[in-house]
Amino acid sequence: MVRSLYSAASGMMAQQTNVDVIANNLANVNTIGYKSQSAEFKSLLYQDLQAKTTSANGENKPVSAQVGLGSRISSITSHYTQGSANATDGTTDFLINGMGFFAIENIDGNVYYTRNGNFFLSVDTEGTVLCTAEGYPVLSSEGQPIVLDPQYQSTKITVDGDGNICYPDESNNAQPIGIKIGLYQFPNPSGLTKVGNSYLAESDASGVAINEEDGVVSKSKLKQGYLESSNVNVATEMVNLITAQRAYELCSKAITTSDTMMEQANNLKR
Repeated sequence: MVRSLYSAASGMMAQQTNVDVIANNLANVNTIGYKSQSAEFKSLLYQDLQAKTTSANGENKPVSAQVGLGSRISSITSHYTQGSANATDGTTDFLINGMGFFAIENIDGNVYYTRNGNFFLSVDTEGTVLCTAEGYPVLSSEGQPIVLDPQYQSTKITVDGDGNICYPDESNNAQPIGIKIGLYQFPNPSGLTKVGNSYLAESDASGVAINEEDGVVSKSKLKQGYLESSNVNVATEMVNLITAQRAYELCSKAITTSDTMMEQANNLKR
């Protein structure tokens, strides 16, 4: 009896975490560059009830009797599929078509990565800096903050598909100015550590960041004037939510049933 109580309780806790993941997906349905997550389950330990026959020889049974002790969450996996493109016409809005990530340097000097290409131009003493909404500078392909000379007018700056920042020459033809927006990839992007605000940090599970300029991986393409929307499918998430709710109710029903059976056993003495 007690075994069923704990097994059903573990299922309820696992499904609660599953609902938390689904709720987070739905909450970020409009977050730029957000990647949907899914909870993965695994079974807990199994207890042997009978492994040998009850005959005098006590031989091993061809099929032993084992009962499971519930389930738990084994991982919460991010799915890095391409989100749809939304046109913004912003000169500092960029969409990554591929597996690349932008590199960001925070105030502590740590490098974070993101798919959110909603950037801005900030003026400081050194020039015009391409940065995030929090003011963190975007890094170039050389790993340095992108700082433009004051002579460049922000409305005339363009970026080609390879990430080269261009400015019109005397003939009004866009020419690269020698600065390229950095794009980086990871052997296992699902292993990146989430630090909030759409930022991701390198970890042992993700592997070391690979600069696309090194030519080891296939290069991504940049699209100026577009942003990558979230890849959350609302219909799929709602179906998953209903499934998780029903599973939670079933585990709750199992606890109620076990409690009723224990009550009946206690009433046998009356």
